[in-house]
Amino acid sequence: MSHASGTIAARALAGPVRVYQRVTANRPTPCRYLPTCSNYALDALEQHGACRGTFLSIRRICRCHPWGGSGMDPVPQRKAT
Repeated sequence: MSHASGTIAARALAGPVRVYQRVTANRPTPCRYLPTCSNYALDALEQHGACRGTFLSIRRICRCHPWGGSGMDPVPQRKAT
C-alpha cells in the first residue's frame, strides 16, 4: 500500500470519530485517560496510518473501563525505519 492510499484510509477512518466528537461535544467525557479516547484515535490514525492507528485505538478503548487505569496515555511514537 502506498503512503498516499494509507493517508486516504486514515482520513476516512477519522471521519466517524470526528462525527462522534461533534455529537457528544456537550456531554462530560467518560474517558479515564488524557487525551480522551477519541482524540487518541485521531492522533493514532494521523501518526501511524490506518492499520496500526486502528489497532492502537481499539487497544486503548479496551483499556478504558472503570477497573482500568487512568491518567496520561499518549500515542506511542512512530519507530524510525
